[in-house]
Amino acid sequence: MSKLSTARKFGVVARVATQMATQSAKRSRTLGAAVSALKATARSFGHVLHTLWLEVIGTLFLGMAGIGGVALVREYVKYQGHQVTAGRVAIAVLFTVTFAWFGVSSFWRVRQKGRRAR
Repeated sequence: MSKLSTARKFGVVARVATQMATQSAKRSRTLGAAVSALKATARSFGHVLHTLWLEVIGTLFLGMAGIGGVALVREYVKYQGHQVTAGRVAIAVLFTVTFAWFGVSSFWRVRQKGRRAR
């Protein structure tokens, strides 16, 4: 029984020490200012990184749409020569249009975020 009682006493002491440390940290103006500065910096970096992410992904999608455009031209030339069906041309069109839309919409989102930030 005495081991359990001692363990409980250590638990209570640890809890009280934690509460005291937390309360003194909350009262410290320097710590509060540092936390506030870290939050502002993290928010700013987060905004910049999200904008960069959207731009990189938009560029990637537009590049893929460009590759799809080249494939579309190649498939269309084959279609004119009656070597492939219209389905392959349609797939190339869908691929190109879809990835172009993803790329343009990504840059559009960057622009919308910029307008809201002002």
